[in-house]
Amino acid sequence: MNSTRFHRTPLVLAVTCALAGLSLTACKPKDEAASAPVAAAAPAAAPTMGIDLAGIDKSVAPGDDFYAYANGVWQKTTAIPADRASTGVFYTVFEKAEKRLSDLVQSLQKTHPAAGSNERKIADYYAAYMDEAGIEAHALAPLQARLDAVNAIADGASLSRYLGSTLRADVDPVNATNYYTEHLLGLFVAAGLDTPDKNVGYLLQGGLGMPDREYYLSADKDMAANRAAYKAYIAAILKQAGSADADKQAQAIFDLETKIATAQASVVDTQDIHKANNPWPTADFGKQAPGIDWPAFFDAANLTGQQTLVVWQPDAIKKLSALVASQPLATWKDYLRFHTLNQSASLLPKAYADLRFGFYGTQLSGTTQQRDRWKRALAATDGALGDAIGQLYVKQYFPASSKAQVEAMVNNILAAFRDGVDKLTWMTPETKKLAKQKAETMLVGVGYPDSWRDYSSLEVKADDPLGNALRAGEAEYRHQLAKLGKAPDRKEWWMTPQTVNAVNLPLQNAMNFPAAILEAPFFDPKADDAANYGAIGAVIGHEISHGFDNLGAEFDAQGRLHNWWTPEDAAHFKAAADKLVAQYNGYEALPGLHINGQQTLGENIADVSGLQAAYVAYHKSLGGKPAPVIDGLSGDERFFLAFAQAWRSKMRDAALRSQVVGNEHAPGQWRALTVRNIDAWYDTFGVKDGQKLYLKPQDRVRIW
Repeated sequence: MNSTRFHRTPLVLAVTCALAGLSLTACKPKDEAASAPVAAAAPAAAPTMGIDLAGIDKSVAPGDDFYAYANGVWQKTTAIPADRASTGVFYTVFEKAEKRLSDLVQSLQKTHPAAGSNERKIADYYAAYMDEAGIEAHALAPLQARLDAVNAIADGASLSRYLGSTLRADVDPVNATNYYTEHLLGLFVAAGLDTPDKNVGYLLQGGLGMPDREYYLSADKDMAANRAAYKAYIAAILKQAGSADADKQAQAIFDLETKIATAQASVVDTQDIHKANNPWPTADFGKQAPGIDWPAFFDAANLTGQQTLVVWQPDAIKKLSALVASQPLATWKDYLRFHTLNQSASLLPKAYADLRFGFYGTQLSGTTQQRDRWKRALAATDGALGDAIGQLYVKQYFPASSKAQVEAMVNNILAAFRDGVDKLTWMTPETKKLAKQKAETMLVGVGYPDSWRDYSSLEVKADDPLGNALRAGEAEYRHQLAKLGKAPDRKEWWMTPQTVNAVNLPLQNAMNFPAAILEAPFFDPKADDAANYGAIGAVIGHEISHGFDNLGAEFDAQGRLHNWWTPEDAAHFKAAADKLVAQYNGYEALPGLHINGQQTLGENIADVSGLQAAYVAYHKSLGGKPAPVIDGLSGDERFFLAFAQAWRSKMRDAALRSQVVGNEHAPGQWRALTVRNIDAWYDTFGVKDGQKLYLKPQDRVRIW
């Protein structure tokens, strides 16, 4: 799932790529986490069912298409909003959070908070974004200093210095393959793969204006259409800014980006953590990756004091550095000029913003209408001041009772996972011991973090929207740089409380479950346990299981990259994973476009294992009593229906293509089919051999 970091990476494992996200957070000590399951407090009134009966299509056999059975009527009758590329349960919950955030921000507009306070910064950031007349009047003036800096580039050293001066952090390793930015490289700061007691800097590939390298390299006709539209967009932006030779410049920029795309590592290669662990002494960069003037780059990026950086995609960094030296300086300047305009277009006069939406919104996502300005202003304010808004959000909208109920569910599911490890017949006792140790020591944050970000150094002006955005980016970079060389904070959150998402953090052996996702239909404190365990319980199980998927299993309980598997156990795990890869390779999302089972493997493992753990925990929560029948549905029927309905989604073809090509999550329609690997689903819905989803028992994937 998503926050200002809506991206799953090898070091940040979110449950979905869904949206553009009292007592202190629950970080259980080892002895408490290892205790017996805690029963969730029973609601005072009779529980509601928590299932959308009207959305079910009973004309579809569950064994032929469980997603269509659970959601068919909803799928047929639901329209995607004109300003969205998709809709679904995540969007429904996001809308609730968005409305609450709007109410909070609007109240600050009326109360006139004290100067310098977080509340005043929120109010001023939002007000500045909403000042369309001021934006029109200022034209390109707020960006002129950056444009002048590009124009002043005179040689390779000054180009390298400019690239270093615009380096930014808060970039995730996998998402760097589709990092829309003028930044050729990105920086990610986290614990070292070999040294979990110290934060290090990871240098990452970047530099593309389209979502993924495949947009430049694929022979698919839709990708060819995107390339033509992108070249036209580049030219249009440059013409709007007064370039006299925009078409020629656009072609040169596009050709350069194609070379960048060719140099980049693929999503699958980027996910391979062993290919990423490349600590390079900064003094050796000139020898390892000639082309960039690295001393000038590091000096401008304030990285001169770093003795070592970990290079995530070494071959790509070598090739990108070579391009800096081999491609004409004039082309690099045109490239940087375009991306400076492109990245700021939403805060430039309307002509620029409309051009940007026409390409990124309509062409690449199929969206026909730009989001209301207040929604865009709210998202921008949230991105810049997320923790400041989060403090207000949880005080008003996240009760302690919900926190306690979800914590109890987490403990139940963790216990179910540990019990499941004990029952594995193929795993050796040594590996079981280490797996259980890792589960027992996971830090679980529910609702909100222990500590909040300090925004005192961020200057926000009510009449400078673009300046606010640039200063927020610089402040985030300084915040990340300040962590270098220090001991990691295992309780650090990677999502704000108002984010509709959840995340597993392998380097911290920790999980975050933000307050905003703990809402119906994911979690309803008044709903029957079956629905809560099938929806949010499966999300919780998913995040726990990320600690043991094809990537998470590479990290030990201390967050160190460490192979703690015996060779026999590893071979069994790989065989089961290969079956899951083949299963997802068989799903065709669009004509001729199949899901990539290897690219989505980690998420699919987490779905299978998480759903199984949630199912076991649900039955334990019954305390030996039979589940009630509600509206004719058994507890197991409600559990599996809640899971499938939680993955409701309807996407425009362009957005669906983008997700399949460049994202590590399978679209929701196919994630709902995880049920075909769970034995209990077959008994619950009478699924028989010959039905489309039927798998023979030996073909069902069982990993944990």
